[in-house]
Amino acid sequence: MKSLVLSMVMVACLGCDARISQFQAIGAKHHIELWSGGKMVREWTSTGKVLTETNSDGYYFCDVETQRLVRVTGDLVITPTD
Repeated sequence: MKSLVLSMVMVACLGCDARISQFQAIGAKHHIELWSGGKMVREWTSTGKVLTETNSDGYYFCDVETQRLVRVTGDLVITPTD
C-alpha cells in the first residue's frame, strides 16, 4: 500500500525530489539538532515524525531517550535516520 501511495506521489510531483523525500520520511526516526551561535547546543532522536506547530515556526516530536514530548523552535537541522 505504501508503495502505491508513494508511486502516485512520484507521478504527481515529476522532478520534485524534495517532495518525494518528504513522503518517504513519514514515520521514520529523525535526528534533530538545535544550533545557536554557530554551535550545536542540543540534539535529539525522534521516535517517528517531526511535526510543525500550527501557526508557529516551532516543531514537536517524541524523544527516543526520554519518551517525552519535545517542543522546539530556532535554528534546527532535521534529518531522517531510517
